[in-house]
Amino acid sequence: MSGPPIESDLPAEQLQPSRIAKMRWLKQWWPVLAWASLISWLSTGTFTAENTGKIIIPILRWIFSTASPETLLSLHYLIRKSGHFVEYFVLSLLILRALRAGRQRSRLGWAFMAIALVAGYAALDEFHQSFVPGRTASVADVLLDTAGGIAAQILAALVTLLGDVRARGRAGKVPPAATT
Repeated sequence: MSGPPIESDLPAEQLQPSRIAKMRWLKQWWPVLAWASLISWLSTGTFTAENTGKIIIPILRWIFSTASPETLLSLHYLIRKSGHFVEYFVLSLLILRALRAGRQRSRLGWAFMAIALVAGYAALDEFHQSFVPGRTASVADVLLDTAGGIAAQILAALVTLLGDVRARGRAGKVPPAATT
């Protein structure tokens, strides 16, 4: 005795349109949500400067055995701040991917929206850190995070532009570069 088909057994065209739209949305946005969750986890007390220093500074001491303690602390600081930049660089690219939703063309508005979302999330993350023991909120970190998001959008624009130039070149619309 078989009952009515389960929704997950139905072909995509028979699913309710709203369910298909939700699945598309999730497909585009789950990487953003996962990465934002990772950023939030990295903002917990587990990743205070003191705790990361217990791992990073011994590695730095092994690599730079003649470095002074001040130099090692400076390198640790630089690594932590680079982490901010890279985390939000990646977040910005993932947001752009989600906003594009599989479309080939890019729009400037998507880049600005990605930057705005990155800046907003960075501010929210720093606000969260103000409540975490061993962490502090920093406007400078919000600016650094946002700079990472801006850099990602600039890189995405350059990659898109380069791809457009190459495509036009293959189509014969752009004269090839002169060879000497």
